Amino acid sequence: MEFKVAEAQQEVDGEVVHSLSNGLVILKINRKEYQVRLLKSGTDEVEFIFENSFHHAKILRSNSSETTILLDGHPLTIKKHFRFADLIYKTLSSTVSVGNNNLTSQIPGRVVNIVLNAGSVVKAGDSVIILESMKMQVAIKAHKDGNIREIKVKQGTTVGRYDVVAIIE
Repeated sequence: MEFKVAEAQQEVDGEVVHSLSNGLVILKINRKEYQVRLLKSGTDEVEFIFENSFHHAKILRSNSSETTILLDGHPLTIKKHFRFADLIYKTLSSTVSVGNNNLTSQIPGRVVNIVLNAGSVVKAGDSVIILESMKMQVAIKAHKDGNIREIKVKQGTTVGRYDVVAIIE
């Protein structure tokens, strides 16, 4: 999974490769493997040895998009899914179209609301469909002025990236 360390403005690709029963964890960080020995682990704090140095980390707050920890007395914010958040920002501020009349989804998700129905007049930038993806709601907006000829999805269904969700004439 990719992370972005806000304070350092750097991207990190990290994953747990293997967890052994003796408290030894093998991590892969930016394609390099490291051994971490867990000394103490609780619900919101952990003590460990990394590269022959003792460290203490405590979770200060966490939500679906970022976690703030206190690592050896220094606050550190780790942004999860930051590329996904960038995609959502771009989706909300740009058009979402592949074909001339086809309105498509830029991300996979579940349809939670159909804002406009067939026959509705629409202007470029109007929300047509609301998706939920990774616990966030994202609007699919009209890419041009016109009339909605057809809504191709139903509430509760799942759409994939680039699926046609509506036709605007």
